[in-house]
Amino acid sequence: MTIYLDAVWALNFLLDLMLLMLTKALARDQSGILKMLFGAFIASLIVPITLYFPDSFINGFAGKILYSVFIVFCAFGFNGYYRLMKLLLLFYFTSFAIGGGLTGVYFLLANPVTTTENGILTFNKGYGDPVSWLFIMIGFPIVWYFTKKRMDEHAGDKIRYDQLCEVNVQIKDASFSTMGYIDSGNQLLDPLTKRPVVICDELFLKNWFSNEEWDQLKEANDHLALEQIPEDWEHKIQVIPYQGVEGNSNFLLAIRPDEVMVDYENQKLLTSNVLIGIQFGTLVKDSSYHCLLHPQIIKLATIQSA
Repeated sequence: MTIYLDAVWALNFLLDLMLLMLTKALARDQSGILKMLFGAFIASLIVPITLYFPDSFINGFAGKILYSVFIVFCAFGFNGYYRLMKLLLLFYFTSFAIGGGLTGVYFLLANPVTTTENGILTFNKGYGDPVSWLFIMIGFPIVWYFTKKRMDEHAGDKIRYDQLCEVNVQIKDASFSTMGYIDSGNQLLDPLTKRPVVICDELFLKNWFSNEEWDQLKEANDHLALEQIPEDWEHKIQVIPYQGVEGNSNFLLAIRPDEVMVDYENQKLLTSNVLIGIQFGTLVKDSSYHCLLHPQIIKLATIQSA
């Protein structure tokens, strides 16, 4: 039997690319297409490795696990072990979902199970036995689309009002974007101005501060020493009193932004009537978002464009 290595390799590359793209879509990751292509190329290398080095460590169970971790690392980068494991499990989920879907369609079309005269089950050589390339190339995108569509619908039913959206914040003529989470449970308002408070974490807010300024700001927060606030930021920062869930009174340092734009349901919502509360740390382990949005933004902001 003749094996066309280049054709098998190319097919494997395309399948791996689609699996990684589905993983990216379900994880709502921001990795670029070049990383996806590189990850798919690394994944497709299993073809020549298996062919030329059948006894390689990679072909064993532990080797396949480590190789999968390396594929995810190449495609999505490293931003903490929690996120890496989350993407790895999602990558396996998409692989099993697509593989199971193809197997189900194949069994449906091929009708491979019959009984012999002796009552023993056998498999007919029907359409796709072995599964033809044509079947894979047609069936894979269909199952891929169905899986993604169903997962998106499930996520939409689950999230509903609470959802992720892109946020652009402008402070002191510097503008940066990140992902924000609209939380219907966030009802924090400045008691004096009644402005809604948006919470942004350290990783995002440090774009506007030098390391020295951030250390001074953290010192001011930890000891409520307002004299430690950097001089260049005194006119932009204020203290917001609030009551925690346990009933204790606390204080939050907040920044007055020049402008906040939220990309919500294909509309650009623009407002400056908000405050940005400073979170000294991360909001979520997997860094899927860096901004906790107040639901009043959706009601109060001006629609800039559709």
